[in-house]
Amino acid sequence: MAAHLKKRAYEEFSQIIQEEPKPPPIKVRLVTRPQTSPVLLDLQRAGSSREALNQLLEFENQLPVSAEEAESVINTLFEHYNKEEGTHVRSKIVALLGHIARLPGVNALRIANDLMTLLSSEASHKVKGQIFTTLTVIGRALPLTSELHRQLVQLAQKHLSDQNHAVRCASLSLIGQLGMFDSKSASSSGKSSKERRKGQLQRMLGEFTSDRDARVREAALQAMLSLHQRGQKLELDLYQQAVRSLADDHEGVRLVALKLVWVLGQVYPDESVSAPGSNEETLRLVDDGFAKICEMVTDLSLKVRAEAAGLLGSLHSVSTKFLEQTLDKKLMSGLRKKKSSHERQKEQYVSGEWSTGKKWADDAPQEDVNPETVSLINSGACGAFVHGLEDEYLEVRSAALDSLCELAAQSPSFAILSLDFLVDMFNDEIETVRLNAIHSLRKINHHIKLREDQLEIILNVLDDSSKEIREALHELLSSVSMETKSCLHKAMMFLIRNLNKYPTDRLSIWNCLKNLGKANPDLTLALVPELLGTHPYFDTPEPDMDDPAYIAVMIMILNSAVNSPTMSALFPEYTFRHYGYLRDSLPHLVPEVEHLMAAGRRGVHGNRSPPAEEETNPQDFLSQTLEKLKGLDSLPNATAINVMQLTIRDLQRISELEPRLTATAEFYSMYIECQLTLAKALSGDHWNVPAMLCPQQSAETALAAAERVIDLSYRLQHLYLGCSESELAQVQQLRLRAWALQLVVQLRGSGGSGSGGASASKLTQRFLNRASAMQEHFISAGISPDSFTRAVFSQVLKLSAARHAILTKFLQPLLLHNRAPPLSLANTLSLVAADIHEPTGGSDNPMRFTAGLTLGVFLDASLRNVRDLERIRIEVKFPDFQTQVFMPRASDFRVLNDLRHRMMTEIYLSHSLWSEPCQVEISIVMTYDPNVLGPSTSSSSSSGGTLALSKPVKVYLMPKPSKR
Repeated sequence: MAAHLKKRAYEEFSQIIQEEPKPPPIKVRLVTRPQTSPVLLDLQRAGSSREALNQLLEFENQLPVSAEEAESVINTLFEHYNKEEGTHVRSKIVALLGHIARLPGVNALRIANDLMTLLSSEASHKVKGQIFTTLTVIGRALPLTSELHRQLVQLAQKHLSDQNHAVRCASLSLIGQLGMFDSKSASSSGKSSKERRKGQLQRMLGEFTSDRDARVREAALQAMLSLHQRGQKLELDLYQQAVRSLADDHEGVRLVALKLVWVLGQVYPDESVSAPGSNEETLRLVDDGFAKICEMVTDLSLKVRAEAAGLLGSLHSVSTKFLEQTLDKKLMSGLRKKKSSHERQKEQYVSGEWSTGKKWADDAPQEDVNPETVSLINSGACGAFVHGLEDEYLEVRSAALDSLCELAAQSPSFAILSLDFLVDMFNDEIETVRLNAIHSLRKINHHIKLREDQLEIILNVLDDSSKEIREALHELLSSVSMETKSCLHKAMMFLIRNLNKYPTDRLSIWNCLKNLGKANPDLTLALVPELLGTHPYFDTPEPDMDDPAYIAVMIMILNSAVNSPTMSALFPEYTFRHYGYLRDSLPHLVPEVEHLMAAGRRGVHGNRSPPAEEETNPQDFLSQTLEKLKGLDSLPNATAINVMQLTIRDLQRISELEPRLTATAEFYSMYIECQLTLAKALSGDHWNVPAMLCPQQSAETALAAAERVIDLSYRLQHLYLGCSESELAQVQQLRLRAWALQLVVQLRGSGGSGSGGASASKLTQRFLNRASAMQEHFISAGISPDSFTRAVFSQVLKLSAARHAILTKFLQPLLLHNRAPPLSLANTLSLVAADIHEPTGGSDNPMRFTAGLTLGVFLDASLRNVRDLERIRIEVKFPDFQTQVFMPRASDFRVLNDLRHRMMTEIYLSHSLWSEPCQVEISIVMTYDPNVLGPSTSSSSSSGGTLALSKPVKVYLMPKPSKR
């Protein structure tokens, strides 16, 4: 009978293949679509320049094109170029030739030669400039054609004398992008010829830094920077030209000259240059360049000031005296080195120039002072960071803060001097600047020690309305070392006051006090009686364990007690009980204190020693647990079900005891639960009787089991990181079994004709589509399927959806006689999860709002191992079974480290009037596309499903009637 059914299935498959057409016509239509591009570029039909320009713009939107089409397009463009009189059209044609030249398979060298030929006969300056721009693009696309580069540079040099600024700018840009001396031809003439050729090119660019047009001067300086970026060493003589350009009246010239001074300071840091106003004194070039950049911090242009402030931080080799001068506004007299009276008399004695009294004023000072060199405005490095930190624009202040932090991290002495300025920036009016100052101070905290007045300024910022600012301050205080116990006590009091004012900062403040106690055990020891409120003679009342302030004090004291064994002698009796409670409820904040734990054990066991516990490696226990599943195929169905149940129980226990193996144990547990659910659904006697005689309850149980397996398979696929393609394929094959079970149960319960037959055909076609998509994925990924999946791919996909009765009789024995294979993971997995910190839930006081209006609920959560934040959603379930899904903004996420994020947002809830307060469940979920079989992608489709990442938090709400 089975052979007869199989023969009928093959016959029907062959007839279907002959009758149903294949989908290739869609592919043919998509392939022939780009062939319309040459028709759109029929420039011969263009009656005017405007029509030709419109066609060129339409053709530009169709790029890229194939190499065969590009050849005909190039010929069309050159033919129309010779006929066109409009300058803007010819310029657009040249620009399009540059785009086409970068396409693969196009002869770009031929385009460059034709453009060089057209350049000799072109009269328009605009088109000439565009030709040089296109030749630059082609030259960069052909980096190995040195002969072409040499020809282009020579051609650009000939046009440097053009009267139009656009031509000169484009020529200078080409020289900067492609200009390079030929080392092969110069090797025979020696090193001097090689340096001479390079110097001629750079001196030629230097001549144009004094051009009459500011745009040409900027292009010349930018060409020098391009040479440096391409690996060519700039000449030292360019430094003075760059310094002179810093006084240019054009903003762009000063901006590029500023970068060039910075580059030369990095290339020649120890070269000597003359000091300003003196021919005898010399400075290191990096020091002089640093002073020149400091002068630009007071420039009129915002861009120049911001760029100058940002470049200061990367000059790490600057002398200490120049660094310290940036924080002092006091000017030296004439900015010249002053000599003592003894040094001046010694110079006169050596030179023999003593006053004889015979000449008038022969005892006048020999040092001549040029009034033009003495300027109170030219302040050099004096007060550069002071001006930058006091600038009216936040861009300059932020750049100055970054540079100050970077230089302070390199120099401990400079870090101490800059401390007052960084602390003053905590009171800036812009939140981002305040946050930058806090982070900058935290980066250099290993060089500094805060004074009490500085600490007080920092602690006053704890009242800031921004949660991000407050948490950044908590992190700063966690890493700062306290000098005295009064500093630690003051920080403790401010944090407790902050805890009462902002209860949502509870976890951040507790973590800050944990680090403070760990870093300052000696200072905490002196504060224990005062913090706990103990008295040497009288008993004090026991504090309330629900008080967040008392918990904060205990967290700091217990973390200090780890490194201070004598501290426990100061504890009252109730502290030992409170320690056990806090250790169990807040294990991530309260550490293990050996002497406190020993005291607790003595209280439980008396004088007897506690029973010794045998240490067991959780990894070995996990391996032993999974060993039970290797012989599962040879066991009877009932025995296999019992073994799987025991294994799931052991895996759940491992996930509770060992945090490192939680994700791996949960993955195994869920996979075995899928196997167990399928085994229970297929183990009943109702599969051996006709469908009409089966009870309805058995069919419902089987459908529920299939839905459960499908849901678990999606969780296994999307919520665990570290699985290979083959391991995910095993999960997907479990889903295929669940789909097959679902189909068999539905087809057994449906009729064979009428509307039931049409519905059965739809169900069958959906299963065949899913199986076909899985087969394509397995073939593309090179995955070998198991026995059940192989039978489905080889036999079931040949059947027709209309013959669903045959499909049912084929799938049912496959499901009954092919047990799901066991799983073996190669890596330790990570779980995609979220923790909601706020709201905490559990409060009996409902949040009231007017019915019909909105209520803002602040949400603070941490995300782990989330690769795509666009898939994160916030789900709210109301008591009337309504569900609202909120999509957080990208600005609501803050990156903590790799695959760890912090989400802080506010959701707005609204509902109609309720008769009594009810709980609303808030949870974080992740969307997924059920049609995606490969790795998780950024799918935000509304038709997809959602997976819960966190436990729901219950919040009491009470909509109240509006007042009339």
